[in-house]
Amino acid sequence: MDMASADLVTVYRSMDADAKEDCETIVEILGDRNISAAVVDDNAPGVPEGAYEVRVPAADSARAEAIIAENPLPDEVEEVDDSDELDLETIFHSDDTTAEVEAIGVKNVLEANGIAAVLVGDSVLPTFGFEVKVAREQVESARQVIAQAEADGPAAADEGELESEKNPG
Repeated sequence: MDMASADLVTVYRSMDADAKEDCETIVEILGDRNISAAVVDDNAPGVPEGAYEVRVPAADSARAEAIIAENPLPDEVEEVDDSDELDLETIFHSDDTTAEVEAIGVKNVLEANGIAAVLVGDSVLPTFGFEVKVAREQVESARQVIAQAEADGPAAADEGELESEKNPG
């Protein structure tokens, strides 16, 4: 089929820094599936300045769009770390009237001991309670730190705070 005389339809457009390479990759993928495709740049009529497009014969456009959708370009695939060590686990939960203060205290104790913690709750809706969560891989350490802090009691916390005020980091 003569691409110049065919009624061509745009099936992909990009203005990214690597748009030309992306279009060439798509043309290759479509060619492997027996669809004639052409890359056009902003010198072609109707192409926005700085853009590259992939055009195919109108009769092949639906199939070409489906193939493009099934074959995302590497930079369009979102990298997700699905490691379950990063999953957060609740190590403290309270629905008491002092839940927010308690949760903040737990979070501060954990962070003072080098354990990253996330506070979950809303001061506007305190009736839903408050939680402190840590990465799954730190749950055991977090529980030990909390148990030690509870064993030491409030006096140790006050003493630690006075000590940190005397010797700022």
